[in-house]
Parts: sequence; C-alpha cells; structure tokens
Amino acid sequence: MADHDLIQYLRLVMTTGVGPLTLHSLLSHFESPEAVFAASPDELVAVEGVGIALARRLRTTEFLEQAVQTIDFCHEVGIDIICPDDPSFPRLLKELPDPPSVLYVRGNLLPTDALAVAIVGTRGASAYGRSQAERLSRALARAGLTIVSGLARGIDASAHRAALETGGRTIAVLSSGVHEIFPPQHVELAKSIANQGAVISEMPPHAKPKKGMFPQRNRLISGLSLGTIVIEAATRSGALITARHAGEQGREVFALPGLVTSPAARGCHQLIRDGAHLIQDPEDVLEELGPLVEGIQIKEDQTIRHAGELQLNEQESIVLQAIPLEATDIDAVVVASGLPVSRVLSTLSVLEMRRLVRRVSGQCVQRL
Repeated sequence: MADHDLIQYLRLVMTTGVGPLTLHSLLSHFESPEAVFAASPDELVAVEGVGIALARRLRTTEFLEQAVQTIDFCHEVGIDIICPDDPSFPRLLKELPDPPSVLYVRGNLLPTDALAVAIVGTRGASAYGRSQAERLSRALARAGLTIVSGLARGIDASAHRAALETGGRTIAVLSSGVHEIFPPQHVELAKSIANQGAVISEMPPHAKPKKGMFPQRNRLISGLSLGTIVIEAATRSGALITARHAGEQGREVFALPGLVTSPAARGCHQLIRDGAHLIQDPEDVLEELGPLVEGIQIKEDQTIRHAGELQLNEQESIVLQAIPLEATDIDAVVVASGLPVSRVLSTLSVLEMRRLVRRVSGQCVQRL
C-alpha cells in the first residue's frame, strides 16, 4: 500500500477505533478511505454502525496528523504496518468474524506461522505449570509449530522462552503497542521474540496497556492458532477467555489437568468437563489439530496439510507426499515414492490410523 493510501486508511482506523465492524461497513459502502472522508454527514449516518458523533469525527482531520506521525515512527524504528489486503496478513485472522483492521509488527510473520498453537495460563504459575508449559512449547516448536502467547508473566513467558531456546518460532500478541512493552520486565524477552518470530498488536505503537483491551487481545491469540492450550487457570481467568474465543472461532481447545486441590487447576478441569481435549503429551495436541485450509510448504519437497504430519518419520513423509488430493492407485504411489511395495502398504496403514489418508476403494487411496 502506497504511503498516501496507508495514511488515509490508518486515519480511518484511528477515527473509527479498533472495532473492525464499523470500518468494514464504511469500506463496503464507499470505495476508498478518501471517499469516506469526502462523504456528507447524511451519507455517513446512512451506513450501519455510524452515528452522529462518528459522522462528525469523520468530517474532521482530527487523526490525520496522528496517522502521519505513526507511519513515520514505524518507518524509523522498523515496525511493519500490515493491512488486511497485504499478502503477509495472517489468513487465520482474516477468517475471524471480527478481524483486526491493522497489525503493527516487530519482527516477521511467515506463511509457516499458519501452523501455530497458543499456550496460555495464569500469571502466578507454579513450578509445575511453568515446567509443563516449557515441555509442551519446546516439543511443539521443535516439531515445527509456531508458539503463540501474550508475553505475560507466568505461563506465557515460559512458553515463549522455551520456544526460543529450542530455535523455534514464537509470536507475542500485545494489548499495548509494540513499542510499549508490558510488563516492562519483558522488554528483553520481546526483543528476542522479534528476532526469532514477531511481536504484534492492533494498537498503535505507543498505546499504553488498558485493562479492557486484554480480552480484545485474547481473540487474536486464539485466532492466530489452530488450537489453544490452557495450563493452570483459575475459574476467572483471562486464559479461559482465550479458550472461549478459540471455541467460538472453531479452533481446538486443550487443557492440561493439575492437582484437584489447586485453585489454579480448576479452570482447566472446568474446560475438560465442558469438552476440551485433555492432554498429557505434545503428541496429544498434534493428533487432534484439524486439517489446514490450504497446504503450507515447509520444505521444497514437503507440503503440510495437517499438523499431525509433523510427527511422521522420513518413510511416512515420503509416502504421504507421494499421495495427491485426488484418489490415486496404490501402484502409482509405489512408483512416486520409490519404496518397495511392502513398505508402502504398511506405511499406508499407519497413515490411515492417523487419519491423514483414506482408502477410496481396495486399490485407491486419497490424501485428506
């Protein structure tokens, strides 16, 4: 997006606030942000969600200078501004009923980040909670998943650090601006995350954290992820809000059980009673994550269509990559894989049990 267009778009975002629905209504009604600002009050109030007060703000230049200053500052310090029509805007966020209108990014978002799982939980984590967050984060990051969390103390920080230590990718989603790190003691952690992943927010870079913005932020944590893992959460916990968002967004919800006498485990046990997946090991997560909307190329000769493929051995991966999306004769799979018939047949049985392929007939298979 050219700077002039970005200025007008950002000005419109700032004028309407972070709520994306009104912005979407305006852009659906008018052909461009400039057309919105040129519209008459009567034309503006005719748009769903636009009242008299907002129509008046849209007729002023109140946020024009702020938009210019924000863009200049982002250019200066290396913060990317990503709009929904940008190719790097996460597809998973576009699928939300209330996607962010803009993302401010320190670091880089990659196509492989579509293979992501969120790990969230209490700020006052026990030694058990921290160790389990580290164990799961380390194993899932090593398998190839991006770890998403909220940079908070406790479970969030443990998950981020473990992903970094194993050389994996991690994304921190903030309720404040990406230049206003909260909590302050995680400034260095945020720098490390930006170097090995991304720190993102839908708020302008200098925005201070506000209590009411944390639930808003939580929908992005779950929205960026194929599933959300909750580790240690009280019955009134922000982690449960994230889990609720995940369920509403059609994503998987996982909960790690804890001591029945621990108040910090009650939220997890409540989630399990309500239908969340009880997990003990990283494999439990990989097996339950659903298929991807579109394949993700993680290597030149390997495209992932299901998170469960990350735990396959070399032979299983070779056979799976030899199976197209349409029904294919097993003899063709044998030729494409270059493996003996006996190995292909035994591997197909494993892939069937893992729900990665299915038999279309006695002699044909299809990749799911």
